[in-house]
Amino acid sequence: MIRRSVLAGVVLVWVLLGRLSDAWADPNNRPVPAIDRVMIISVDGLRPDVMLRGQVPSIRQLLQRGSFSFWAQTIPTANTLPSHVSMLTGVRPEAHGITFNDERSTTRPLYPPVPTLFELAHAAGYSTAMVCGKSKFLALNKPGTIDWVWVPDQPKTEDSETADRAADIIRRHRPQLMFVHFAGPDTVGHSKGWGSIQQLQVIEQIDQHIGMLLDGLVRAGVADSTLVILSSDHGGAGRTHGAGSLPSLHIPWIAAGPGVRANFDLTLLRDLQINTYDTFATACWVLGIDQPQHIDGKPITQIVEGYELMHESKPATTAPAQR
Repeated sequence: MIRRSVLAGVVLVWVLLGRLSDAWADPNNRPVPAIDRVMIISVDGLRPDVMLRGQVPSIRQLLQRGSFSFWAQTIPTANTLPSHVSMLTGVRPEAHGITFNDERSTTRPLYPPVPTLFELAHAAGYSTAMVCGKSKFLALNKPGTIDWVWVPDQPKTEDSETADRAADIIRRHRPQLMFVHFAGPDTVGHSKGWGSIQQLQVIEQIDQHIGMLLDGLVRAGVADSTLVILSSDHGGAGRTHGAGSLPSLHIPWIAAGPGVRANFDLTLLRDLQINTYDTFATACWVLGIDQPQHIDGKPITQIVEGYELMHESKPATTAPAQR
């Protein structure tokens, strides 16, 4: 009788866990069915401690709504273009080959030889967009992979123009994967210094631009289905950034959206180290896009409470979300 009771209890637990797991299932294999869009915002040169000194209500709103780390790390060289290519390909610079940090040259590869996030999302049927404050980001614009692209004609532009261009694309097209890059803090960091009053002022202005983009998601009717990831390419100290500088290596990483753990500090998970190439893997995971086997990044599944308990690891499909 005792053995039968124990067996019955085990079966009951198995059935209940199975039902809980079924409740998380999705036809497109997206881990959070409510999320079918991703917007990645990168603020160039945004050091976490400097960010937190400013009046940044929009960023703090994302912190309250989401999961975050102030100890995420960029690539060892801590420079803009290689770091962003790692962010959007999921691999280290030695794998993607974009190790230069200036404008495109005919003596260098024009595009990374590995798939970009835009490339995979577009192939899976998602609409894609990229708006950047520096022209060097054309290195990510592989032909036929990004539906709407805007970069400045000159090396860089004002953050207000970047915000206006991004807001217009959100309003008119509602892209399912969007990347937005603001250049300002890096520019003023090199001229006035990291943590300077001038840099804080620029960060506070960008916070207003971020608020405008978040409002744009609401007006477009897609805020409740969008995961927003806010991060950076590097920090800085003095008037520079680069290899061997801890203030350069640490970057913020914030993920907010439906189903995401609210106001949760991911650094409480002592075995978790977030790297910039994890952004690629997390976006693929959330959108149910099959991830290449070669990538260095990992999806930050810990942003969804209980996900790892409820799910066994299984390959994602490339079925697109319903538009």
